[in-house]
Amino acid sequence: MNSVEVDVGKKICRASIKDTHGAILSELSFSNDSAGIESLIMRVKRYGDARAVVESTGNMWMRIHDMLEDNGIDTVLANPVKTKMIAEAKIKSDRADSKAIAELVRLDALPSAYIPDPETAILQEKIRRRAFMVRERVRLRVKIKSILTYEGIKPPSDHGLFAEKGVEWLHSLSLEPVESYLTVIKPLDDEIKRVSKHLRELAEDDEDIKLLMTILGVGYYTALLVKSEIGDINRFSDGDRLCNYGGLVPSTHASGGTVRHGSITKEGSRWLRWVMVEAAMTHVHKYDTAITKAYHRIAERRGRQVATVAAARKLLLCCYAVLKNKHPYYDQA
Repeated sequence: MNSVEVDVGKKICRASIKDTHGAILSELSFSNDSAGIESLIMRVKRYGDARAVVESTGNMWMRIHDMLEDNGIDTVLANPVKTKMIAEAKIKSDRADSKAIAELVRLDALPSAYIPDPETAILQEKIRRRAFMVRERVRLRVKIKSILTYEGIKPPSDHGLFAEKGVEWLHSLSLEPVESYLTVIKPLDDEIKRVSKHLRELAEDDEDIKLLMTILGVGYYTALLVKSEIGDINRFSDGDRLCNYGGLVPSTHASGGTVRHGSITKEGSRWLRWVMVEAAMTHVHKYDTAITKAYHRIAERRGRQVATVAAARKLLLCCYAVLKNKHPYYDQA
């Protein structure tokens, strides 16, 4: 079977097609749109059956992957970091370009990346969309607060600034910049409520979400995000591998028999890492558990930031345990 590697770019992509012996059959550049991908498919089929690999580059790979799969071409998503390391070691190339990665496909040495099933991918997109809108709303609210500070206006203390009464008070100020930001915030509020309502309904009917929500500090949104980022829990042989996927393990440097541990790797899912850190901060400030006690011990010795990451890792191990064993969380303190 031939091998095909697509080096993905935002506008222009490049592909290499090799036969079973590694000889280059064809190389081409094509635009990253439907017409360009169709030209790639026609070229690949000209040479017979093939297995393709696409580098995981932002979300630019998705259309290429889906169109290749829809046309009967088995397509793998490559892990770009690991692929480059192996390509440089095996092929002595300065970079993991399309020729090198096609060779890795032929040698069956390609480290693939996880592709969620369609249902999970839809859930992922909806959860990330809500997170994006919430972050945008936070930025707009910060802008309003900075205007009040500049104007020397102190917000009322008897209710929240962005609660119903708070918004009425902001309107009463008749400040043009504040009115402008409030005009943008209103539809964001409505859309966040709509998406949140749908996600909450999904959480109510999902047994895995109910299990995850038994973990202190994990609400319905956190549970949904964790499940959507993990996918099938059985693809991780143990909790440490899941923590590695979440980038919550320390980097390791070994030389001359000396092993040093550095900061966390930050590889894998940044969304999973982010939500576990958020859940950890909620957990250690609201609940008195074994994880909280460990957090305070580490914070005294190494600081709050290191302690928070350690707590996030422990919480992710709890997530693994409840999903793997199908058993609610219990505190070991």
